[in-house]
Amino acid sequence: MLILAHQEIRAMNKKLFFLLGVIAVILGGCTLAPQYFRPDAPIPASWPNGAAYPANHANTNAFDAAHLKWREFLTDERLQQVIDMALANNRDLRLAGLNVERARAMYGIQRAELFPALNAVGYGSKEHVPGDLSTTGRSMTRESYGVNLGISSWEIDFFGRIRGIKEEALEEYLATEEAAKSARLLLISSVANAYLALAADSEKLKLAGSVLETSKNAYELIKRRYDLGLVSELALRQAQTTVDSAKRDIALYTQLAAQDENALNLLAGTPVPAELLSKNLGSVITLKEVFPGISSETLLRRPDIMAGEHRLKAANASIGAARAAFFPRISLTTAVGTASAELSGLFRAGSDTWSFVPQIIMPIFDARVWSAYDATKVEKEIAVAQYEKVIQTAFREVVDALAVKGTVDSQLAAQQSLVDATAETFRLSMVRYEKGIDSYLGVLDAQRSLYTSQQGLISIRLIHLTNLVRLYAVLGGGGFSIPHEIK
Repeated sequence: MLILAHQEIRAMNKKLFFLLGVIAVILGGCTLAPQYFRPDAPIPASWPNGAAYPANHANTNAFDAAHLKWREFLTDERLQQVIDMALANNRDLRLAGLNVERARAMYGIQRAELFPALNAVGYGSKEHVPGDLSTTGRSMTRESYGVNLGISSWEIDFFGRIRGIKEEALEEYLATEEAAKSARLLLISSVANAYLALAADSEKLKLAGSVLETSKNAYELIKRRYDLGLVSELALRQAQTTVDSAKRDIALYTQLAAQDENALNLLAGTPVPAELLSKNLGSVITLKEVFPGISSETLLRRPDIMAGEHRLKAANASIGAARAAFFPRISLTTAVGTASAELSGLFRAGSDTWSFVPQIIMPIFDARVWSAYDATKVEKEIAVAQYEKVIQTAFREVVDALAVKGTVDSQLAAQQSLVDATAETFRLSMVRYEKGIDSYLGVLDAQRSLYTSQQGLISIRLIHLTNLVRLYAVLGGGGFSIPHEIK
């Protein structure tokens, strides 16, 4: 009996191997998706030139943003620690990563549809039949047992319908992965900008405190002179205005610094230790200069643009799946096994069973199929328009950043000269006032001009640094991804 059982199992294996061989041939079916061509980029081939733009984009002292890692660009160690905290704890980035994992799993599900699901089924039944229902006229007990190994309702993908859905899922997964990379780059740049904004507002707060201290000293001096009848009440009230203005600015910059810190904590996903924060822009290690390259085609490797192209490829693949719906759908249910009226007889000679049930469905008339096909073509056109818009937006972001880069150095130089001039004006006004040549009004005007110019210098320095971060981000800094070889 054992020898017969082994012979039965070998016979079943031969049938199964033959069936799997047929499946392997079938899996090499065709696909009806149209050939993909990348649309031409709707932007100029080179960056603009003019008075607002750097004379030489490819500055030999600058670095290629496309291949500059963020740690090489943002070299301040305290800022790097804050960014590491954000990369580990930021919830938006965590959601982006989970979306990638979900898309990967969905792709795995669609890919598995190409292959049959092989199931082993064992069953047994025992039934008592009364005499009036029995064919022999006598009551009896019937037993049956069986073991089957088979495939249930597997669609054979002759015309590429399932393959098209699989390719669509693959491209959606790759698009989600690129979107996660874009989210990571956005997070790094947002943390850097929030860190710099906090440093700038903290510096303005310190400047307002210095002005308040100077204004208080001047007010006390004038008040003593007023008490002695040496100056008018007008001079006293004028001195008081500078004190009140400085108090107002201290309250304002205290508020802004607190809000900047709250924003930074949100991005970091956890409170940032005070020792990692910078109190002024001068203490932040200078960021490296970056350049956009010679051709604007480098933008095509930006993560969000690559994500748009993957979605365009997904729409292209869905057209193939919609086309395949016009052709017959062939499915197969098959099984090989053994059956017997007795449990002990399952593997005896002559107990083998098999079934082969192919099914073909030929669409004759289904208006939904035509509408679905039209919808996929429209979706592809939508994807093309969205892809082109992303490229145009990216180009605008880069040239805007280049316009700032080409003019901010001149702004800094002019503002620094203005600070120097107003500082000297303030010093001379104080000398003339102390000698009784001019009234205190001239001192107040000079002090306000100096304070305003110092605030402006801090703001322009912040613009200079945040624009470097922006240029690095809009150029897709941090190295471009390598396409996956997933099939």
